[in-house]
Amino acid sequence: MRRYLLTVAGPVRSPRHNLQLAALLALNAGVLNSVGFVAVSVYTSHMTGLTASVADHLVLGGAVVVLTGLLGVTAFVAGAAACALLFNWGRRRDLRGRYANVLVLEALLVLLFGLLAEELTWRHRELVFVGVLCFTMGMQNAIITKISGAQIRTTHVTGMVTDIGIELGKLAYVSRTRGLPPVVPEPGRLGMLSLLVGLFFVGGLLGALGYLEIGFGALVPLALVLLVAAAGPVAADVRRHQRGRSRPAG
Repeated sequence: MRRYLLTVAGPVRSPRHNLQLAALLALNAGVLNSVGFVAVSVYTSHMTGLTASVADHLVLGGAVVVLTGLLGVTAFVAGAAACALLFNWGRRRDLRGRYANVLVLEALLVLLFGLLAEELTWRHRELVFVGVLCFTMGMQNAIITKISGAQIRTTHVTGMVTDIGIELGKLAYVSRTRGLPPVVPEPGRLGMLSLLVGLFFVGGLLGALGYLEIGFGALVPLALVLLVAAAGPVAADVRRHQRGRSRPAG
């Protein structure tokens, strides 16, 4: 178990590690997205929808919808930028937690949000909810993009469903043209994409049910799971730093 926790979010990656982490993050994204919708009627992973909503309501009218959409897109971009800053800071220092540090920050944000959101009484508190959730989504999408070399995006179901359709088309295609290489499907990729979409869906069910039962507190277990997944590499960096400080100078 200790070895697994050191590797699932560690710096040395394999396709299996990437799939395991992507599965956790797809489930996480589904939960966060569903909680955001049930709480404030905004899908916080859906930048296409938010951008279209801003454009539509600039024409139709609706300052609150425009402001919410702009805030969501800006927060998502800020989350992705924060991920890049934190990742590159860790990479330049050769930290084992270059990826895990981002997950820790995400987990702490989700944990604090889950514990404190119900206490917020500001009249426009839904703007805070959208900002926090979109920032978290942007950060999460950016880290799995970094880890997988832009092969996986756990909040972008449109892209995954498109790729599923492409793989199904390749699977159904019968090559009859002589002299040309056959169209070769990738069953492994099809399975991975189907799994991630399915986990996003399951996360949506869990998020909606959890929010209706206990409110934003439903996010707390999710945050704790993320912290556990990120703990190994971060702890290894802390131990290395402590050993470096304890060595005598010279």
